[in-house]
Amino acid sequence: MKNVVILASGSGTNAENIIRFFENSKISRISWLLSNNPQALALDKAKALGVNTMVFTRDDFYVNGRVLSFLQGEQPDLIVLAGFLWLVPSDVVKAFPGRIINIHPALLPNYGGKGMYGDKVHKAVIDNKEKQSGITIHYVNEKYDDGDIIFQASCSVSPDDTPETLALKIHALEYEHFPKVILRLLE
Repeated sequence: MKNVVILASGSGTNAENIIRFFENSKISRISWLLSNNPQALALDKAKALGVNTMVFTRDDFYVNGRVLSFLQGEQPDLIVLAGFLWLVPSDVVKAFPGRIINIHPALLPNYGGKGMYGDKVHKAVIDNKEKQSGITIHYVNEKYDDGDIIFQASCSVSPDDTPETLALKIHALEYEHFPKVILRLLE
């Protein structure tokens, strides 16, 4: 059985969707959800669904190697960033080459990089009068939103869209495609 660890910072809607998708899977299990935010709703959602959780600090991630050591002990087949906002340190990226993926709420390479997440992305897309937006699932490297693209799906941006209405379209794409892409990578 394949082992998946999720990293999340916020509400955990994507994490919850992924956990539910794999609940009865014979291929994979979500063993842990790790968060850099002790107040993240993702932690509560994971616990409610029977997934182990752990909170870590900036020092644990970037300085003392606690997160790297933990992940090396777990040996996940895949590490999934689901609304995780910190840049993954190079020692973690190097320890799990081709096994860390992220989802971004835009069609990369556009609207990516440091500080581009959530409604900030949707506002920029609308302000630039784009006709299309979407999601990008990509491998993680040492830069924000820069790894090789695995999958993209798009939706139209209408003239009357707001960041909130565009977010609803993007979330629908995330919920539909992210678990399926994870499954494909694990098969």
